[in-house]
Amino acid sequence: MNTRPILDSASGPYALSASFNADNSCFSVALESGFRVFTSKSGDLKLAREVGGGIGCAEMLGTTRYIALVGGGKQPKFPQNKVQIWNDATQVVATSLEFKTPIQRVRISQSHLIVVLLNNVGIYKMTSPPEKVADYETVNNPFGLCSLGKDIVAFPGRAIGQVKIFDLMSGNISIIPAHESPLRALALNQRGDLVATASEQGTIIRLWSFPSCTKIAEFRRGVDPAVIFSLSFSPSSTMLAVTSDKSTLHLFDLSPEASASALEPDPKTHKWGILSKVPLLPRQFSDNYSVAAAKFELGDEPVGWGPASKSATFNAGIPGVPGGRPTKGLIGWLDDQTLLVIGAGQDARWEKFVLTFDSDGKRVLFKKGWRKYLD
Repeated sequence: MNTRPILDSASGPYALSASFNADNSCFSVALESGFRVFTSKSGDLKLAREVGGGIGCAEMLGTTRYIALVGGGKQPKFPQNKVQIWNDATQVVATSLEFKTPIQRVRISQSHLIVVLLNNVGIYKMTSPPEKVADYETVNNPFGLCSLGKDIVAFPGRAIGQVKIFDLMSGNISIIPAHESPLRALALNQRGDLVATASEQGTIIRLWSFPSCTKIAEFRRGVDPAVIFSLSFSPSSTMLAVTSDKSTLHLFDLSPEASASALEPDPKTHKWGILSKVPLLPRQFSDNYSVAAAKFELGDEPVGWGPASKSATFNAGIPGVPGGRPTKGLIGWLDDQTLLVIGAGQDARWEKFVLTFDSDGKRVLFKKGWRKYLD
């Protein structure tokens, strides 16, 4: 962590949080003075709005003119217990919803609005005004963990380490006992038939099928505990990308062949070679590791900033911002070979990585470009 003196906020905009839209074609950034929208492919500015106060999180509705806003930062524009649906065509709030406690995160699609509170998830139809469908109690969820797909939404359950999946069409509920420790990250694939989870330990990533809710794979990110920032499936669901506070981007192979080799490690390709077949050794010698990895930038940040607490029950920091800390390591796939890693904060960065093969036929990740998108 960089320990240089605290930067003067007058030196430039400060990105409180960042979020991709549904197809990763754009990403929205919440600022101390408003919000901005950028084109993912190039990192170029697409839209800038000054609203006269801080926005803690901004969630785009696809590529439409509607953006869900929650107040945040030092001088919030809106109360942190209200979600505002902003119509950028008229540059006014079209409708809003008020809650009894601060909002941790919002997810939005053409059909549904999901509002995440510390101990509750509310599910609404995207009507005007939004119509409540259901709400559920959860364990402490300060990071606003919630993944919204076309037909389902996944979020923490009432028990530690549990994932609850709500079918938006039928109203059915499914439960996955994913981890013994509190959840730190979860993701759905585009088809809605895979769920990836990580706990606050950050060493093991688990893959679950839906609707059977059975575990189909387990991957080892590393041996040392880490804060998992983001999980993201490639468009074809053949790869899973993972970032952590180790400043490392990992890619895991989800192909059927890889799943088979995970059950019976191949010493020729496994990280630990012949040791993967030796009985009685610790499990990390036989676990399934990433097939490619690269370093991404956390960015230089002021004194007192940290990626996040190790604990998934932590609830402090910047008001109105998911997890209380600027977004870091957010992953968005452009296609099956190209992915982005986005970070907020004083040193907000956009980085593009490409998956390819080296001369030996081994998969490698290389950084194709980067920029400080607020400059």
